[in-house]
Amino acid sequence: MRPGTKRIYLDQTHLRAHVTGIERITLDLFAPDRLAPHEVRPVTSGSLPAMIGQQQFGLPLRALADRDALFLFPGFPPGPLCAVAAERCLLYVHDTFLLDRPEDLSLKSRLYMSPSFARALRWCPNLFVNSRTTGQAVRAVCAPRARVALLRPSVRDAFGLGDLPGPAPFTPGAPLRLLAIGTIEPRKDYPAALALTAALNRAGVPAELHLVGRVGWGRHAFLDDPPPFLHRYGYLSDAELRALAGSCHLLLSTSKAEGLGLPLLEVQHGGLPVVAPDAPVFREVLGESALLIGPGAPESAASALVSWIAQAGLTRAAAASRRNVADWNAAASGDSERFRRFLAGDADAYAAPGATVRA
Repeated sequence: MRPGTKRIYLDQTHLRAHVTGIERITLDLFAPDRLAPHEVRPVTSGSLPAMIGQQQFGLPLRALADRDALFLFPGFPPGPLCAVAAERCLLYVHDTFLLDRPEDLSLKSRLYMSPSFARALRWCPNLFVNSRTTGQAVRAVCAPRARVALLRPSVRDAFGLGDLPGPAPFTPGAPLRLLAIGTIEPRKDYPAALALTAALNRAGVPAELHLVGRVGWGRHAFLDDPPPFLHRYGYLSDAELRALAGSCHLLLSTSKAEGLGLPLLEVQHGGLPVVAPDAPVFREVLGESALLIGPGAPESAASALVSWIAQAGLTRAAAASRRNVADWNAAASGDSERFRRFLAGDADAYAAPGATVRA
């Protein structure tokens, strides 16, 4: 290898056919061309048993055999045996949901991912996070000596929304079309989105919820008896999602917890307004570009949304959304530059104030 370059084993064992937020970050933020000039060796798997085998044994064995290489984990946490090369392991943390909300996890996550994640936070000294909110949550549970560095992902126009003029034109009395994107699982709290949509209809505002996402884990009663205003699409391609987003008036999130909320930023490329919970991560990521609500109080949330629309919130949000995602990408560019310096061995890469999350 050329002087100053490293060999990086990139754990892609979690990548499967469906590409959602975590997978998009893996493919974009840690693409080989983004990590150039370093030599990137992706580690993949074709099945769940193969993934477990690589994470628990294959990658640790590579670490023992290749003692000059770095090991980058952008998706699932590394197995405990990777601790033999702790100083050369780089763990990207999307959120601390695996530790914070065990009641909302799948059985696989509770039995396999949560224990590995908890252990990795104790032994891994190189932690990278997608938001300052995630960093603060990580700092509360990781080893005191660990570096928790900001590495916000640049948000590309994944759905090709850039040429949209903004949200679909809204006419009072016509249906208000709410878009929701994400796997159907307990964390996303789609019952709250349905309750908000129902509250809008009760208030005399015809509303529809257009839900894009495959069915994940957990029990979801609304799937057995869906309300008439719910339109489900399952998993859509980027082109199909673009067409649907162009016909909607806003993106709605009622998620209980996120480390970032990637789709919320992605749709802002098209000037789509965003309505999200009033929680720290959404205040950090969306700033004043979104309407922040309390999903647990659907009547109040519906009233706030109706007032916001009456005050031309949909129109104003188009420009605010695009400004916000541009500002986010500018900050992410600075993070990427610091990460490149870190990989090149620059000891001062994270010396600037605000580059890391401190205790």
